[in-house]
Amino acid sequence: MQPPPDRLVSLDAFRGFIMLLMASSGLGLAQMARTEPDSRLWQEIGWQVSHVDWTGCALWDLIQPSFMFMVGMALPFSLMRRKEQGQGFFGRFGHAIARALALVLIGVFLATRDGDAQTNWQFTNVLAQIGLGYVFLWLLAVCGWEYCAAAVVVILAGVWWWFVQHPLPGADFDFASVGAAATDLLPGASGHWSKHLNAAADFDRWFLNLFPRKEPFVTNPGGYTTLNFIPALATMLMGVVTAELLLRSRQTHARKCVNLLVAGVLCLLIGTLMDIFLVPSVKRIWTPSWVIFSGGWVLMMLAAFYWLVEVAGQRRLVFPLVVVGMNSIFIYLMHSLGAGWITGRLKTHLGAQWFTGEWAPVLERGGMLLVLWLLCLWLYRQRAFLRL
Repeated sequence: MQPPPDRLVSLDAFRGFIMLLMASSGLGLAQMARTEPDSRLWQEIGWQVSHVDWTGCALWDLIQPSFMFMVGMALPFSLMRRKEQGQGFFGRFGHAIARALALVLIGVFLATRDGDAQTNWQFTNVLAQIGLGYVFLWLLAVCGWEYCAAAVVVILAGVWWWFVQHPLPGADFDFASVGAAATDLLPGASGHWSKHLNAAADFDRWFLNLFPRKEPFVTNPGGYTTLNFIPALATMLMGVVTAELLLRSRQTHARKCVNLLVAGVLCLLIGTLMDIFLVPSVKRIWTPSWVIFSGGWVLMMLAAFYWLVEVAGQRRLVFPLVVVGMNSIFIYLMHSLGAGWITGRLKTHLGAQWFTGEWAPVLERGGMLLVLWLLCLWLYRQRAFLRL
């Protein structure tokens, strides 16, 4: 069998698609939808480009699991490349530790906003979440895909058990003391996964207060928690398993595409059943049902890109996505740090009158996205890629 290529172009295209979705900020469509409260079409569009409040799933909720899944998929290619370059085990392991530390620190840096008096020690940013789980991901990937698959089962079962053991609020519970309201409590056994009232939220009320803070930490407004990285590790491990099976398989690209699609449908079905009968699907705390359900959607989207690139051979068609996908960290950081600055400069140099009126949110975000894409294109042509 011929050695696999260093890069899977369909993976780069898929990653580019997800990063453009993220950097677009929904193209301002959610803001547009708020001006059309009586339009069912606009309300559906606005809902799809916004995060759900707690349970459920919209298109926007699939951005983070897609990115984390692809981190896992990229790891076997990285391990193979570094091994072929002659790098030993400890050299590769040292790189994994350094990368994990860098991701966590960048995540904390991005969580600290202008006006904060000191470092905001929170670890819910996607880069920090990847960093917290990366060394474990690397070690399991080195062991083989069978260990990764077994670890997914163990992680999801362990997380489910830990949440179930957490006591539900009593009749006289002071919801306000933890930044919650009585309406946040989900009915029945689902209450173990309620916003601000779950095991991971309680952990953060202890853990995050170990760091220097201006005020004691009570809760994350969105309900996100540090320990999300543990079930999110399962999402990344699903990516490792997927990449390993694609690399090892002697099947045709068409057959591999069918396998991805079938696996995606099965995960969607299993995740839905888990949501109904076992544990609610909550992206903000990465519940076990969310891992499987979102993984199903990611596999189906990956199958679509795999067919388009590897089966249909449409590499030119996905080129605009590839230039972004190969510099995903760059566009993530530029969007996080410079989106407002870019929009301001566009208004200054092109004239603010071009960004007014009913479609102003779309024009602002579309212009900003075009600038980010052009920067990625320039870097691609220079063969300059930001890697950790």
